[in-house]
Amino acid sequence: MARQDFRFFFPFRVRYSEIDGQGVVFNAHYLTYFDTAITEFFRHLGFDYQAYVARTGQDFHLVKSLVLYEKPILFDDQIEVGCRVQKIGRTSITFALEIFVKGEETRYCTGEIVWVNTDQTTHKTEPVSDEIREMFGAFEVEAT
Repeated sequence: MARQDFRFFFPFRVRYSEIDGQGVVFNAHYLTYFDTAITEFFRHLGFDYQAYVARTGQDFHLVKSLVLYEKPILFDDQIEVGCRVQKIGRTSITFALEIFVKGEETRYCTGEIVWVNTDQTTHKTEPVSDEIREMFGAFEVEAT
C-alpha cells in the first residue's frame, strides 16, 4: 500500500529505551507501535473498547502478527503508524499497518494484525458484531 491508502495515523518519537545495541529500534517494539496505533484508531472512532467488553462479554484475541522490515528506524526518529481495517471476516478483523517517516512517503515497514472475536467466558469464537462492522464501515464511507 501507499501512504494515501491510510486515513488514520498515530505519531511516535523513538525513545532511547526502544533501541538495541545496533542503535536501531528493537524488532519487538514494532508490534508495540502497531498495538498502540490500533488502540488509538478505536479511540479516534469514538469507540469505548473497555465498555464494549464489559457490556458484551466479548473481546478479541490476537491470532496473527506479521512485520516486514524494510528500513531501520533509529533513535529520535519521528514516525507515524498508518492503520486501517483491511478485512472483516465472520469472526475476525484484519488490520493493515505501515510505519512511515512523519509526514513523508518513506516507509519503514508493513504489517498485518489479525484479531478473532471471542466470548470471554468460553473463549470460543463469536461473529464480529454489527456495531463494530458499522463503525468501520462509516469511517470508510466518510473517505469517499
